[in-house]
Amino acid sequence: MDAIVTEDLSRTFGEVTAVDGLTLRVGEGELFGLVGPDGAGKTTTLRMLAGILTPTRGTARVAGYDSVKEAEPLKEHIGYMSQRFGLYPDLTVMENLDFYADIYGVTRRGRAEKTERLLAFSNLTPFKRRLAGNLSGGMKQKLALACALIHTPRVLLLDEPTNGVDPVSRRDFWRILYQLLREHVTVFVSTAYLDEAERCSRVALLHRGRLLACDTPDAVKGLMHGTLLEFRPAFPRRVAALLRERLPGHAVSLFGDRVHLVTETPEQAARDVRAWLAEAGIEAGEVLPVPPSLEDVFVSVLGRQPEAGEGGHAAG
Repeated sequence: MDAIVTEDLSRTFGEVTAVDGLTLRVGEGELFGLVGPDGAGKTTTLRMLAGILTPTRGTARVAGYDSVKEAEPLKEHIGYMSQRFGLYPDLTVMENLDFYADIYGVTRRGRAEKTERLLAFSNLTPFKRRLAGNLSGGMKQKLALACALIHTPRVLLLDEPTNGVDPVSRRDFWRILYQLLREHVTVFVSTAYLDEAERCSRVALLHRGRLLACDTPDAVKGLMHGTLLEFRPAFPRRVAALLRERLPGHAVSLFGDRVHLVTETPEQAARDVRAWLAEAGIEAGEVLPVPPSLEDVFVSVLGRQPEAGEGGHAAG
């Protein structure tokens, strides 16, 4: 059975199309990733799924409820964590949990046990009397997640939950999400981090409000045409700019001290790159074919997309 179904889901703001004809199916108990850069339409999609924003066109059903016609009963069955979750900084961790339990109508019977379980689940038990405003960024995110889970939702909607969080807290957050999957909670998470997207059972690539691809991470990687070459030259930023100039239409991306190039003719491209860099007096280093990451695929697929037409596409 599907936990989330969208059909031609669309939203415009004046002349700007934020989400454009999004059709998706997410199964119960699935960890599903919505992936895209800033402005791709991720937040707008999450807000429509949560029943907060009305679509301009199309429909969304979440946990069996129409997100527009049944928005109020839907809220009892979902947990929604926005990028700016409404924690109250002048309340303690425990007081925030009690406040959200009251909002969701969680009965007093069993509330203490559930609260203690969520505190332990998120490693917040030692901090339950600390003011939320005094928590670290990662701990605030874990408290926000605990608040979103206080009423035992069937579907969890998370909008870039680890944005700006340190790597250790990101890892801890994903560990908690994996625990939720064992309890058959459906997790729909948006992210701009493609390394995180590879943890999902399926991912949807979103760009300018349009769905580019939807499949398992491995299957999506198969969308990339050609071979991925990786090399670690001196002055990688200069090298990436040079290759974009010399190889228009090719996907060239920069990953720290590494440059990635997608090409249909890897042997010829490797020779050309070495020659061009020699002319520029730059040491090319070793050039090797490597397996693509989702980020490489995204860059490659975007390189084949036409530019937006009049009015453009943008999103929050």
